Parts: sequence; C-alpha cells; structure tokens
Amino acid sequence: MANSIKREIGQHFVFGFHGHDVGGEVRALITDYYIGNIILMKRNAQDAKQVRQLVANLQQIAKDAGHEKPLLIGIDQENGLVSAFSSRTAGTQFPGAMALSATGSPDTAFEVSAASAKELKLVGINWAFSPVADVNSDPRNPVIGVRSFGDGGTAILTGYKHPQDVGRFTVAVAMGLSSSGVAPSAKHFPGHGDTHVDSHLALPRIMKYEEEILNAELVPFMKLIEAGVATIMTGHMALPLITDSDTPSSLSKLITTGFLREKLNYSGVIVTDCLEMDAIADPDQGGCGIPEGAVSALEAGADIVMACHTFEQQKLAVEKVYEAINSGRLQQNALMQSGQRISTLKDVYAGTWKSLEASYNDSSFDDSWKTVKETNLNLARDVYSRTTAMVWNDNHVLPLKKIAKSSGVLLLTPQAESINRAVDTDEDMAVTNADGTIRNTTGAFYHSLGQSLGQRSKYRHIVYAENDRPEKWIGEMDAVVFVTRNADRATWQKQYLANVLAILRQEDKNLAKPVVIIASCGPYDLVCSKELDLSGTAYIATFEYTAPALEIATGIIFGEKKATGRVPVLGGQLDDR
Repeated sequence: MANSIKREIGQHFVFGFHGHDVGGEVRALITDYYIGNIILMKRNAQDAKQVRQLVANLQQIAKDAGHEKPLLIGIDQENGLVSAFSSRTAGTQFPGAMALSATGSPDTAFEVSAASAKELKLVGINWAFSPVADVNSDPRNPVIGVRSFGDGGTAILTGYKHPQDVGRFTVAVAMGLSSSGVAPSAKHFPGHGDTHVDSHLALPRIMKYEEEILNAELVPFMKLIEAGVATIMTGHMALPLITDSDTPSSLSKLITTGFLREKLNYSGVIVTDCLEMDAIADPDQGGCGIPEGAVSALEAGADIVMACHTFEQQKLAVEKVYEAINSGRLQQNALMQSGQRISTLKDVYAGTWKSLEASYNDSSFDDSWKTVKETNLNLARDVYSRTTAMVWNDNHVLPLKKIAKSSGVLLLTPQAESINRAVDTDEDMAVTNADGTIRNTTGAFYHSLGQSLGQRSKYRHIVYAENDRPEKWIGEMDAVVFVTRNADRATWQKQYLANVLAILRQEDKNLAKPVVIIASCGPYDLVCSKELDLSGTAYIATFEYTAPALEIATGIIFGEKKATGRVPVLGGQLDDR
C-alpha cells in the first residue's frame, strides 16, 4: 500500500494513550500509522503547564513525521461530572449540563462554554466532545442522567418542551466552544437518553419508530445542524424498529448516512464514540470487536473512528482498514472525500504549523493562564450560585438556625459507588471515628462538603452503606444533612433514610431535629417514594456532586444564599408526596 494512502487512513482515527508524557506507543501511532487525531483523558492531565507541553510534544512529533496539518487534540470536557481537564491544578470546574439547565439561561451556558474553551485553547486542545445532546427521557438512564440538559416533558416554569429546551442549551454550548476556537462535538447521535442500558457495558436497544425520534431524540441534533455544529458523535445504540436489526447506530449506514447525512443534511465531521465500549468490543454483548467495528463505522459513513485505551487494538483497527481498502470493501475515493471534511475542520480549529509554532513560542502563557483562571473561577462561583433547586422546605426547616456547639450537624453521605465509566472517578478519602479508626472512605467531593459544613458549625461525618443501620445517638445531633446519590436506583439509600427518620420521629410524628436531604446527582432520588414519610424535611437538588455545587448547597442550608435553580426534568415537579 502506498504511503500516501496510509497517511490518509491515519486521519480517520482518534486514539487515546496512557501517561503524562509522550511514550513509545503514542509516538508510534503518530509516526508509523500517521494517526491525525488524539484524545486526552483525565489520566493524561496533571496541570495546565504539563498538558500544554504534552500537546506541544505531540504536535512536534506529527510535524516531524510529515503530517500535512496539525493534530486535532480532543478531550471529554462536558463540565460537571465529565470534566477531563478540570482539577485544582488544571481547568476550572464549571457546572455540567443539567446544572446549567437549572439556571434557565442558555446565555449562561454559552458564557460557561466559551470560558472553558479558552482554557482548553490556551493549552493546545482544539476539540471538545461536548455538548451532550441526549434527551434524558428515561430517568433510569445509567450513563446520561445529569449529563443531559433535560427530558421529554413540558417545563412548568418555561413552557418549553424539553427536547426544544435541550436543543437551545446544546446550541448555546456548541457556539460557546466555537467562539473560543474549540470544535464542539454533539453526542450521542441519534440519542442515548431513552434507555436504561449503558453502552459501555452492553448494547442499548431503543424501541422507537422514525416519527418518534424525529419528535424527541433528534430535535436537539436538528437544531445543532441548523446552527452549523462542527462535529457530531454517533453512539452505540440500536434502533431495531427503524433499521430492522441490532446494528449499533455508529456502525449503521442507515443511521449514519441515511439519517444524519441525507435526511438531516449534515455536512460536518462525524466521529464515533469509543469503540472500546462493550457494545462494540465485547462479543459476549453482541459486539463485533474493535478492528471490525472500525471498518464498519467507516463503511457506514463515519469520518473518524475513536479508540481510547488499548494500543494493540488501535494498531489492529488501522491494519484492518488497510485490508478493507486493499480488498475493495472500503472505497479509496469515499475515504478521500471524507478526508476533505477532516481537512476543512483542521483548517478552522487546528490551524497551520506556522500558527502553532507561534503559539508555543509565546512566553506570556503563565500570565495569560493566571488571568483566564481568575476570571473563570469567579464566573464558575457565580453560575453555581444559580444552579441549585429547592424542591420543598416543609415547616421552614431552612435556613438552619444557630447550631449548638456541643452537638452540631450530622452529615450522612452514601458509600461511593461508580456512576458509570464515562463519569470521572472520585478520589477516596478516609473518614474516621472519634478514636481515629477508619469508619469508611468518602469521595473527595463529599469530604469537601464536610469541610464546608465545618466552616459554619461543628459536624460529624458518617458514610452509610448498604445493610448499615443508623445508631440511636444520631438523635442527639442538632440537625441532619442526608446526602443521596442516584437513590432511585440504589434504593438502599432510601431505606437508610427511612431508618434515620424513624429514629427522629416523635410521638406526634413531627421530627425532633431538622433534616435536610440533598440529591447530589440525578434529581429523581425521591420521586415515587410514597412509602417514605418525608414530611417536615427540606429537600434540595444540586444536579452534581462537584465541590462547588456542594459548597452552594451548604450556603443555602445556612441561609447565606437562596436556591434559585429550577428542576429541568419531570415538568419541574419532583414533589409527588
């Protein structure tokens, strides 16, 4: 095979790698396989300066290898719970989709996305796999949830149908990213919202007809296409009532070309979700395997195929495409036409070798980063202050009155469980008993909630787990802050809450002490919980368990801030007691 063809094929992949520096594997992908696009993961990012140097090194390798144009450097930066660049030493933690939607302001979503993209661009990242355009129609959805801007109901406060609302917010995010020179990638076409199966683990089957998805799942994508979104990511879900098969949409020509290209007239770049998800990679889940998936995706009409983790599988995928070109299964002319779309995308967002060299020779990075970071931290605090929703506040439980120094507040947080493979893993921190022995571990975010409470009151932090039972002494505390995380699925959390409330109920059925419940992730935790007597409690929803969101919740609990957010799902009505 001619070297020129190998160079062309390399442009049709985006691969991830391991490490904070350039290692032999990613170097080989760029120099030997001419891979033209790289995705950075949280595992690659230590701090802003390190990421900037890492990206500069990757680009230099590509230039030295004779790449005609710079690499597209992508990252999963949705903000909220999926923020691969956000940390204390790197990018700013901004609210995610559902928290932004809770502000009711697409203009705010634009502002946040533009600000986040400025940080990405400063370190050389030019492609963000965001926004999530999925309509979260199924509250049981284990992989989208708060990554979505809303569901399929009617919003009481805005009067908008949520697919339209989701469309307005996704367009705002996409345009915000673009305004700062970062290519957006709307995902996961044609919609991953109406399923309770996670494509990281198995193949979701969405049992809807064409007319149904045109009125729901596809609404945000149609708005994005109308707005000129630069790239769209296809997802690994099947639509058997439309395709008459269980072929994942990412590998389906009927969906990728028939729907996205032809019916919706999309002319931008199409990239697949990662092929290393079990829906594609695992034969036991009906997957065809990563190499075959790569060929099938390109055959279906994708421009770029993603594989994030495994070097050997990445090599096999490229070599499988070599075979498909040689056998005639993939047409070289079609690949070249697809390559033109990638080239145009690079012209707009990756720039030229000359412009890239000038940016890396800019000695003002430290000052520029400091200025942008300070501005963005202020913006993040302001926006987070507008995201939290008060679902109910019986008997004016909130704000908490002065807490006695002798007892204080009991903080109960659930034992950390993985949300899904897409959501960033929280670092565990030890929570100890009074004698110094480790009681359990808590995620760093919940540890920060404890610290936030501790700035205002004496407190005690207990991590509760499945099969635990609360101890009677909790009635001695002045107030209880009870945190849930997706308790609609992890129902043991609701059982533990019931036991806590039972201890605190007096003979007249009133609660002896104030109880504040925080839904720290999905807002569905206490929906359809009529078996629980929740009277006399306060209930607030933060839409994510990031440290800034929980800090705002603490301020609301103590009356320093007001809860002004709206609930962007279930028509705004979570109180069905």
